[in-house]
Amino acid sequence: MIVQKTIRLFISTVSISILFISTGTWANEKLPEPERLQVASGLTKQEAVNLLNTAQQYYAFWNTGIEDYAKQALADNFIDLNLPEGRPQGPDGPLIASAGFRQAVPDLSVTVKSVYLLNNKVISQLLFNGHFTGTFGTLQGKGQAIRFSAVDMYTVKNGKIIENWHLEDNFTLMQQLGLINNH
Repeated sequence: MIVQKTIRLFISTVSISILFISTGTWANEKLPEPERLQVASGLTKQEAVNLLNTAQQYYAFWNTGIEDYAKQALADNFIDLNLPEGRPQGPDGPLIASAGFRQAVPDLSVTVKSVYLLNNKVISQLLFNGHFTGTFGTLQGKGQAIRFSAVDMYTVKNGKIIENWHLEDNFTLMQQLGLINNH
């Protein structure tokens, strides 16, 4: 029984990958690919492709800082469900956050470790990497490595992310930036 479910999941994942390739949707773009993809059994292949495509646009935004990716992924009525203090609500919030963080870590990249597609939800485990060579507030970076994880949960409607719940490992990030003593 477990072997059959694993084989079905593998076949579904391979089928979705083949569908991505055959549609040519991303042939000229390098959107971040998940290292692991799990698709709920109730989703059709096309629903899974659409959900993942939307999420990949948003991952590409965080991976590159190119705002067009976020504008493609986020709905006009986008809501950040746990909005950090000082960040505006709506699609402009992530744009401002990314631009500010890239002042500190200009080479920021994201690795998509795991993606779970379920109904209209995309749950992602992300790993951010880069080097603190810029400024964070009044603090000047010294080239130290930055590596922290995050979990995002997107709700997608009509091919756009309408809400996002996210949790970043800010304690590790603050240690790496030198804002919290490691001892």
